[in-house]
Amino acid sequence: MPIEQTLQLSLGPVLFYWTRERYAAFYREAADWPVNIVYLGELVCSRRRDMKLDDWLGIGRELAQSGKQVVLSSQALIESEADLRDLRKLCDNGEFSIEANDQSALQYLSTARLPFIAGPALNLYNPATIGVLARANMQRWHAPVEMSRSDLARLLADCRAQGLHHACEVFAYGHLPLAWSSRCFTARRHRTPKDRCQFVCQQYPEGLALRSQESRDVFTLNGIQTLSGACQDLRHEVSDMLEMGVDVARLSPRAEGMAEVVAAFDAARQGELPAPDPLALVDVEICDGYWNARPGIDNSRGRTAP
Repeated sequence: MPIEQTLQLSLGPVLFYWTRERYAAFYREAADWPVNIVYLGELVCSRRRDMKLDDWLGIGRELAQSGKQVVLSSQALIESEADLRDLRKLCDNGEFSIEANDQSALQYLSTARLPFIAGPALNLYNPATIGVLARANMQRWHAPVEMSRSDLARLLADCRAQGLHHACEVFAYGHLPLAWSSRCFTARRHRTPKDRCQFVCQQYPEGLALRSQESRDVFTLNGIQTLSGACQDLRHEVSDMLEMGVDVARLSPRAEGMAEVVAAFDAARQGELPAPDPLALVDVEICDGYWNARPGIDNSRGRTAP
């Protein structure tokens, strides 16, 4: 059956390390936002222990009561037996679906025949791989963040031709997750070892900017994760997403201004776009290079921070 062409909005997992109070306040607000899906959990670093699984489940239940579809995100880099134990507990939560972000999660979920969402860290580039995951009980998959519009359109068409009609999600807003490492670059910036990091990344609720000699934000350091320096904004691509068969646009949380971001995307999916001189939603550089098959840092619309 063809997929109904109604774009949903998802709120991705918080990639940065916040305090318990900030998480609680953020999701209290998010309960009233026009998003359909909310991802919860610690995707980046197992040392970030302020929030336990029971805390995430509690937030998830409150969001579910507000009509949101709740998904728990697994870590993208599993490094120890303790990480595996936490992963098993996450997968066996018994209430919410899991977003699998590494092969350990895929193995466990597929063996247990549990439904899952294939996250952006899995790098799904062809119908053969998507077909394998579909047979393992995948419900939805996220396109690689560096995949261009034309390549994604081709992939979706190829999937449909092979009878694969699973929902596709696109990273539509936020600092693009580019890489993970066993080293913590934020701790290194503070000259502390990873295992005695003193949780310095909590000092940067939107990451630590890494600038070029020309003072351009090239990357954002977030513990063991490296993100883009600029913020991808695909509001103006919503109609193209619908036309090619994308089902979900993911908005990655920021510490400030997220309500305005969600409202802007909600308006865009209803056909209400800003005037040709676009508005910068937050004080940050904007990029859309990957989407347009160019270097990721490029910006086709010339949008920059005010």
